[in-house]
This record gives sequence, C-alpha cells and structure tokens, in this order.
Amino acid sequence: MSVHSEIKRVTTETLRKMKFDKEKITMLTAYDFTTAKMVDAGGVDTILIGDSAANVMAGFETTLPITLDQMIYHTQSVVRGVERALVIADLPFGTYQSNPDIALESAVRMMKEGGAHAIKIEGGKEISKSIKKIINAGIPIMGHLGLTPQSIYQFGTYKVRAKEEAEAEKLINDAKLLEELGCFGVVLEKIPADLAKRVTESISIPTIGIGAGAHCDGQVLVYHDMVGMNKGFSPKFLRRYLDLYTEITGAVSQYVKDVKNADFPNQNESY
Repeated sequence: MSVHSEIKRVTTETLRKMKFDKEKITMLTAYDFTTAKMVDAGGVDTILIGDSAANVMAGFETTLPITLDQMIYHTQSVVRGVERALVIADLPFGTYQSNPDIALESAVRMMKEGGAHAIKIEGGKEISKSIKKIINAGIPIMGHLGLTPQSIYQFGTYKVRAKEEAEAEKLINDAKLLEELGCFGVVLEKIPADLAKRVTESISIPTIGIGAGAHCDGQVLVYHDMVGMNKGFSPKFLRRYLDLYTEITGAVSQYVKDVKNADFPNQNESY
C-alpha cells in the first residue's frame, strides 16, 4: 500500500511529493454527492469537477454552455461527499479568458461558494495575466494544455493536438510558463505520448494525462466513461472498468416487468 493512501487529506503539496517520489497520481471526475462519496472511498487522490458536466450531466454537445453558477452547484455537491481527495473545479468558458479581474472574481466565488480546494483553467500564455492575478490572491491553479475543449470551435475537431513541431514547442513553453507562474500541476489532454514525456520531464510540477500516454505523473478519466455509463463514446484512450449502461438498463427493465406482473412489491415488501 502506498504511504499516500494513509494521508487524511490530499493537498497540492502531496501531489508535488508524489511526483518527486515517482508515485503515480490518480484523478477522476465527479459531479454529485453520491458519486463523490464512492470515488473518494475508492481511494482516488484527486477529484475533478469538470466542465464535462455540461456533456454527461446536462446533455450538451460541448462544454461551452455550462455556467459558473451551475459549476458552483456541482462543486458544492461533490465537496460534501469527500473526506480525503483534493477537490479541483473547472472554471467554465467565459469566466476567466477576457479579463483578469473577472477571472479572479470567478475563482473567488468557486472557492468561497463552491468550497473547491483548487481550480483548473485551460490555456497557456494567452491567459497568463488571469493566472497571475488568481495565484497572487492565494488560490491554487491547475493548468490544462493540449486539446482544450473550451476552444473546440477554434480547433474545429477533437483530434490529437500538438503533432506538429511548432505546436509541440508552444505546448512545452506554455507548460514551463504555467510552472513559472505558480500553477501546482497541469492536465495534458490528447497529445502524443512522447511529447507528454518531454513535458513531464521538463517541469517539476505534476502532469496529469488524458489520452497522453503512460509517461505523465498521473491519469484522469471521466467517471461516467470509466464505469461504462456512456454507450456511444469510445476514444482510444478510454479503458472501461464496468458496463453500467447494460447493468442499469437491465435492472430498470426487470423492475418494470415485476411491477407490471404484480410481482413487486411482494408480501415481505409490504407493511
């Protein structure tokens, strides 16, 4: 058993130490109290309230429509269910890109009202002023580089990023800048494994990969994908640990059958 699994509460310092000790960091998403409780009890190091809530909880095509108020609601729900994991919340699209003062206001609300332990934002050099302002206020930030879903209309595709050398160089420079600005870690999404290795070795803050190969300091998956609640989403990087879609639809149809046949409730289930 890892020494870190004995820790009462994971902090940003724990993650730095884990990178130094070469112990892999685990991260999963959660968006509600019940799921957060189970994910935390399973021993995950960090829980991300991703703006992917827009997709898996609300059914939107992209992450763009979710609001700060909605993200705060999801964060509050998760925080109530967590005893050990570090809770990181995404600042949604439009709440930090345009103006450092608005960025700080958004981050403060996420910490005060949401109860998050840290926030995550997408981008590098172009949002450096916002990052600086938030970190100067004492709020921990995790960066996010590579495929940044909030910029999906700019990219026009969810394909692997930074295959070309120019984009790869920018990504490495952005990662170094995030470290310099004081970010405590960075998510690397859908980039070539060898580039993720270069980034991980060139900075002293932890890298968390999703579709970025095995050389990152840790890994993150969306909970709904990992437990097989989504039937239609099967990217190369996803490993399904359960097939809940089949299990749950099977249970529901059995319930429907039992009620229709007057088999539920039976005598033992009645007062």
